[in-house]
Amino acid sequence: MIDLRQLRQFIAVAEELHFHRAAARLNMSQPPLTAAVRRLEDEVGAELLERGNRVVRVTPAGRALLEHARLAIDQADLAIAAARDAAAGRTGLLRLTYVPSAMHGRLAGTIRGFRHAYPAVRLDLREATTAAQVTALREGTSDLAVLLPPLPDDAGLRMIAFDGDSFAIALPASHPLSTRSAVTLRDLADEPFVIWPASEGRGFYHQVIQLCATAGFVPQVVQEAGQIHGVLALVAVGIGVALVPASMTGFRADEIVYRPLAQEEARFTLFLCHRDEPLGTVAQNFVNMAL
Repeated sequence: MIDLRQLRQFIAVAEELHFHRAAARLNMSQPPLTAAVRRLEDEVGAELLERGNRVVRVTPAGRALLEHARLAIDQADLAIAAARDAAAGRTGLLRLTYVPSAMHGRLAGTIRGFRHAYPAVRLDLREATTAAQVTALREGTSDLAVLLPPLPDDAGLRMIAFDGDSFAIALPASHPLSTRSAVTLRDLADEPFVIWPASEGRGFYHQVIQLCATAGFVPQVVQEAGQIHGVLALVAVGIGVALVPASMTGFRADEIVYRPLAQEEARFTLFLCHRDEPLGTVAQNFVNMAL
C-alpha cells in the first residue's frame, strides 16, 4: 500500500532532483529516503527516478505519478482542514428561528457578529411564532430558537435569557389619542384591540391580557393576527389598537403612532432556547457569542 508519507517523499526528490537536498527538506537522513523511494517503485512496478552520479531525472512513469501525487496530497490537506474546521464549528449549518420582534433587538447584531466570525457557516434563519419554534425544536428541524416564555410544555428544553424588551401602545396615525404625548392603558378601555392568538404566542397574549386587567378592563378583541407584522398592519389601516414590543416602534412609523408603557410589568425577556442536550459546535459558538 502506498501512503501519503511515501508520496510526500517522492515529490520532494522529484522536485529537488537530488536525494541529499530532498532529505534535508524532509528533515530526515538520505539512506531512509533512498530506501523509501525504492519501496515506492516496487509498489508501482516501474522505475520512477533515474539515478546518475550527481543527477536525478524523473522518468515518464515518475512524471505521471508526480502529477497525481500532488493532487492526492492537496486533497488530503483539504480533507484534514475541512475536518478541523467542522470540529471547531467554522463550517456547517445553523438553523435559527426567532419571533419577529427579536430581529429589532440584540439578535440582528449577534447574527452580524457571527457571520463575520464564521463566514463559512451557512445560516438558515426563519421567523416563527413561539409555538411554531417549540415544535421545530422538538421535531429536530431547528437548532436554536429565540422566543418568549412561558411555554405550554418546556420539558426537554433549556432556556437562556437573551434580550429584554417592553410593551408599547400602537395607535393608527389618525386615532384621536395619537396627538397626545402620553397615553395610558386606561385610555384604551373602550377601544377595539388587535391581538395575536394565545395558541401562537402564549407569553405575549397573557401578558397583554394581564396588563389590561391591571388597568381595570378586558380588551375588546376585534381581530387576531398570527404575526406581529400582521398585527401592526391591521393597526395601520385602523382596525384597532394594540400592545406590541417596543423594539418594533420603527415599523410603518408614518402610519402608526407608538407610545411606551413605563410600568415594570410591561417588560419581558426573550430567551434563547434549545433541546436539553449537548449543542453542536456551530450552535454552541452562536450561544457563546450571544451571551
